[in-house]
Amino acid sequence: MDLMNALNLSTAGMKAQGTRLRVIAENLANTDSTAAMPGDLPYRRKVVLFANTLNKALGIDTVNVKKVDVDRSDFQRKFDPGHPSADTEGYVLMPNVNGLVESMDMREAQRSYEANLGVIDATRTMLTKTIDLLRN
Repeated sequence: MDLMNALNLSTAGMKAQGTRLRVIAENLANTDSTAAMPGDLPYRRKVVLFANTLNKALGIDTVNVKKVDVDRSDFQRKFDPGHPSADTEGYVLMPNVNGLVESMDMREAQRSYEANLGVIDATRTMLTKTIDLLRN
């Protein structure tokens, strides 16, 4: 049963990190998105919040996405008086997305995803060897 728990834990982790990677990709795609009209707000960075959830059927805690929330940090201001959404001072509000931060988060999520995949591969190998031993 411990091997099945390892598979379930790793699967939950991969699913959570997959959601995180999709949100990061959305953030990166909107790095330069501005508001359509003056006074409107540009794209706001999204963040994934995780939670441990008890899987009652298995009796183990797994990681799940609690929710996808928005980053409430300030928008960047860029001087571009010719932009359609520029304010009276010539500044345009830019998304609160930092490409470097997103790249680091993506790398961390990728490594976590790969670590969970490694656990699944190791568990599968152990299950296969166990079955082979039982056949002989």
